[in-house]
Amino acid sequence: MKFLHQVSMYESEATSFLKDLKKAKPHLDQEQVAGRSLLWDKAPLDLDQQERFAEARIAQQAYVYQNKG
Repeated sequence: MKFLHQVSMYESEATSFLKDLKKAKPHLDQEQVAGRSLLWDKAPLDLDQQERFAEARIAQQAYVYQNKG
């Protein structure tokens, strides 16, 4: 039983670093969410844009590195 208690008390350096960082900067979670929304959360495309994008798509050849000639 003593071994199980010791294992549960272990905390890696990475975990302790993240805990200390979150204590020092409590607003960090909100900044991460805001940064993610800038890069990844996009407004949905309307049907006209989807149709134009589909028409503008160029078909890729079966083997990309083969010359056509």
